[in-house]
Amino acid sequence: MQREKQLSELYSSYTEGEIPKKEFEGEVFKYLLNNFKRYHVFDGNRGKWEEFLGWFYSRLSRAIDHYRDIGATFDGYITSYIQGAVKEYRCREAEHYVTEFACWQAKAEETLTYEYEHEKPEKPEKVSIPKDINPKQLLFLLLKSYYSVTEEIVERTASTIGIKSEILWDLIEKLKTLCSEKELGMLKLRERIHCQHYRCLVYQKRMNNAQKGTLYHDKLRVRFEHARKRFYSMKKRLCGIRMTASNRMIADVLGIPKGTVDSGLYMVKKYMALKGKKAV
Repeated sequence: MQREKQLSELYSSYTEGEIPKKEFEGEVFKYLLNNFKRYHVFDGNRGKWEEFLGWFYSRLSRAIDHYRDIGATFDGYITSYIQGAVKEYRCREAEHYVTEFACWQAKAEETLTYEYEHEKPEKPEKVSIPKDINPKQLLFLLLKSYYSVTEEIVERTASTIGIKSEILWDLIEKLKTLCSEKELGMLKLRERIHCQHYRCLVYQKRMNNAQKGTLYHDKLRVRFEHARKRFYSMKKRLCGIRMTASNRMIADVLGIPKGTVDSGLYMVKKYMALKGKKAV
């Protein structure tokens, strides 16, 4: 059986021009693959060693070019080079694991990010027009409840306040457009919250893997705390957004000050509360 050549012997054959570089690289790779136990890495896991060599092969040509026959054999040089490459590979593998873990964790906890879903109120079976409130207040109330109005309600309200129903429908469509824009903004905010959630998980995982008391650990802790505060701030803002038409939207559609809408709806609310007490 032919004896397997050592790396230093292969290197001599390469420098003497007996074998071309590509063939030399292949022989070195085959030697490393067959002599796994010599390098004492990955706790004896040959599968991990083979994965490492697949990653290392692209660096093998550079390692050969950098070798200088000064104080160390080619065998010793490659052993030292591999030890350094294994550390880099493990760091990259850990970084990949952190990123992958955070990604899946963020996906799994996505429902927690959006625990407060914003749904439009269901349409009531029957909507009645309150009496004894002035036409302006009735108009504000109709626009505030634009999502639940029917054709009959719009016709009756238009007749009551003395305007054409087409004008009312036009105002309602304008409100729907504004609310659609708000909903689009909410979707973008949700995406940003999801990305921020992912960022928090990455910082937390890196921080937990870093050695406590080091400058690197302290920096990660500061970044994690900042990212977490921003995440909860964005989440709180999302939960505060309502899908109903705001008083500002109604004022913009009608071309009047917001305070006029505020006071008008306040009077309607006060009237309905008094009416409820009298009924009791």
